[in-house]
Amino acid sequence: METMTRADLADIGRNLRPFDKNAEKAVLSRWDNIAKPIEGLGIYEKIVARIGGIRKTDSPVIDNRSLVLFFSDNGIAQSGVSQSDVEVTHKVAKATAAGRSTACLMAQKAGINIIPIDIGMKGDIVTGLVNHRISEGTESFLKSCAMSEEQVLKAIEVGYNIAMQLKKEGCDLVLLGEMGVANTTTSTAVACALLGKDPTQFTGHGSGLSEEALKHKAVTIRDGIEKHGFGSALSDPFEVLRSLGGYDIAAMVGVFLGSGCSGIPVVLDGVVSLAAALVTQKLFPGITDVMIASHRPREPIARLIMDELGLSAPMDADLALGEGTGAILLVPQIDICLELYRNGLSFDGLGMDSYRRYDS
Repeated sequence: METMTRADLADIGRNLRPFDKNAEKAVLSRWDNIAKPIEGLGIYEKIVARIGGIRKTDSPVIDNRSLVLFFSDNGIAQSGVSQSDVEVTHKVAKATAAGRSTACLMAQKAGINIIPIDIGMKGDIVTGLVNHRISEGTESFLKSCAMSEEQVLKAIEVGYNIAMQLKKEGCDLVLLGEMGVANTTTSTAVACALLGKDPTQFTGHGSGLSEEALKHKAVTIRDGIEKHGFGSALSDPFEVLRSLGGYDIAAMVGVFLGSGCSGIPVVLDGVVSLAAALVTQKLFPGITDVMIASHRPREPIARLIMDELGLSAPMDADLALGEGTGAILLVPQIDICLELYRNGLSFDGLGMDSYRRYDS
């Protein structure tokens, strides 16, 4: 594909693979035959079934899994909405390239490959990151649109191409992560604009803000939404993304689309990936079929997004770390459940009658 256009984006949306409800039902039926109470593993049974529906099989595997980790900086950081400055993004990128970051250590233990991508950081290029830098950070959404249309499409294209390449490499499961100062600000701005919500009610502390700084962050988001003329849930999702978002959010939209076309489940992490999921769903209803939520993030707006998307998460652990760490934590839990799914004793094997499922 040459440089992506809006028409190309629409074409991609028409190539999304349908979710296989029969495969999902087959997985759930097999769960019911394992010697345990009906839905004894709760949402984990549904996650395995969802993977089966996405992959179109009643024997799902997640052996080949990759975390796509986007690094980018946001122009709105200059407005004092974060405790950190943009140097932090660069430092975490260097630690990731060296295999020493939080996400790296956790991913290594969980058997997850990390693909770290510079999609729009400031500063020197970091050796060890895949360089897809579009520019040195976005613009401040208080001054102009955060990105041009061309930049948004380029970021989406990067994410889409990564997902398609992972498909070629036999990837079974994609995880999403990000690192970028002020991206809880951009994510909350995007989500509030798309949901028609007041940011003064749904803005969180991010990496750790005082109450006074939190109020400033919320007002900054409100001012940005008003500046660009968004005031209802009917706002154009592409324009909301372009005006208020970041390269990380846009690139994740591309990953969702590529994974949706390839039939690869995508595990979400925190509020940034949820904002990207919301944008993608508003652009292409039904894309949520490819998504698996790992946890309920601490940011207040995250819960509204999950409700809007109809996503449930197995963990509600007050996480706010980012870098894909929540998604990483889910994978060993799925591994354990898949072991039981494949090798658990049946009721016949235990010589006992099976539990019956009753419709309520």
